[in-house]
Amino acid sequence: MSTTPIHLGNPEGKGLAAGTLGLWGSTVIGLASTAPVYSLVASLGWVVIAVGAQAPIAFVLAFVPMLLIAFAYRELNNAVPDCGTTFTWGTKAFGPVVGWMGGWGVAVAGMVVLANLAQIASVYFWSLLGQDVTNNDLRVILVAVLFIAAMTWVSWRGVEIGERVQNVLLGIQYLALAVFLVAAVWQFATGTAPGATPFSWEWLNPFAFTSWSGFTQAILLALFIYWGWDTCLALNEETKDPKRIPGRAALLTTVILLVTYVSVTIAAMMYAGLGTEGTGLGNEAHADDFFLAIKDGLLGPFGWVLVVAVVISAISSTQTTILPTARGTLAMGVYRALPARFKDVHPVYKTPSFSTLVMGVVAIAYYVGMTLISDNILQDSILSLGLAIAFYYAITGFACVWYFRAELTRSARDFFFKGLFPLLGGIMLAAAFVQSAMDMWQPDYGNTVIWGIGGTFVVGIGSLGIGLVLMFLWYLFPRSKRFFRGESLNRETEVMVPEEPADFPRSIDGGM
Repeated sequence: MSTTPIHLGNPEGKGLAAGTLGLWGSTVIGLASTAPVYSLVASLGWVVIAVGAQAPIAFVLAFVPMLLIAFAYRELNNAVPDCGTTFTWGTKAFGPVVGWMGGWGVAVAGMVVLANLAQIASVYFWSLLGQDVTNNDLRVILVAVLFIAAMTWVSWRGVEIGERVQNVLLGIQYLALAVFLVAAVWQFATGTAPGATPFSWEWLNPFAFTSWSGFTQAILLALFIYWGWDTCLALNEETKDPKRIPGRAALLTTVILLVTYVSVTIAAMMYAGLGTEGTGLGNEAHADDFFLAIKDGLLGPFGWVLVVAVVISAISSTQTTILPTARGTLAMGVYRALPARFKDVHPVYKTPSFSTLVMGVVAIAYYVGMTLISDNILQDSILSLGLAIAFYYAITGFACVWYFRAELTRSARDFFFKGLFPLLGGIMLAAAFVQSAMDMWQPDYGNTVIWGIGGTFVVGIGSLGIGLVLMFLWYLFPRSKRFFRGESLNRETEVMVPEEPADFPRSIDGGM
């Protein structure tokens, strides 16, 4: 039996729902994937503890490598608009081993963050009902599993319904952030803010950091809250114009996130101050979620609005996190980097049916298993998430430079956008990977110690190492040989996407 995947000249591509998303829909999904409300409340306190008043500039500096890598995604997508993204581009640039590991990095990041998001959504759900629960409470586990199952169903049901759901959920998140901004600035202006602190341009001074370790810690934390914008690139084959819209959506998403994070951070500092007691942002007791600490003082009886925003943010990101992983494994199945079953597309909904369901089942199994074994290990796997993120982002940056190496001297634009910017982004993220690994090695990092070193390091590096084992096991199967010999996917392989965007139905948002 031939092991050749779908004919590479097939104008219908992999069978996904082409022409479904426009620029607005792609941007909404990219924003939702970052879970802006949850990311802020979970990270802002720790960033302030690390660098104090320099928190706003830390978010600006962390934006730089994200922007540089976004340029790499845009250029690679223009040339190779494949839903496999890092897997496909890494394979075309560096060969099957690097490409496979890049795809695995995307999958690991998605699986780990799904467990975290579902747990957070469940804990806040019960908090909203007035229940004081712990992470490993059976009620928390049950509702978290239901959240993952429900969002898996939405993702399986179709991109169109997913986009409509995200329009509503993201709108609620930004409405809550707008309420927070107005209330915080108003209370500062009227003198009723508990830690009123006047705005200072020194907060945006990149040369005012006083501690290198604090600086690196803050940047790594800030990198995490930008992660997820690349989801709109994984949906490139389902957009009105696969070569242009996803790249534009990625850049637009990162810029919107920058404005969101910096403005909310400044407002929070003006309202709560940087103190280490009470509602101050420097209070470690509230570092995991400053919204819970300030909600009643800020909004009084309407404080529940901020809790609802966190729940919705986590649920929203749960759904959008499934999308890139399912499409990445779909591409890996098409090109024989995974069993052929992964390339199955639902005949009606035009979604990666098998890949989506597998993602949901694996995420549930991972979450339940890790929670029952040790919630501390689960939390350490979440802390290690930055390793997988930096890993596959760096691969994408370097792949861009190498893939376009023959074009870098054609024009100044090619040199900067296909060469220098992606290279700098890749170097920065590779450095972040190394620095994170060194920090995580220390026994006092995280919640566990394994073999005398930080459990976060063991879990983070170990999860990437498992990818090497799985890749080797798949290599032993005869049907994998075309991929590992570079036959089913190489630099010359035609892009398996629809050829003429204009031939597809008008997208549900008008193809804006």
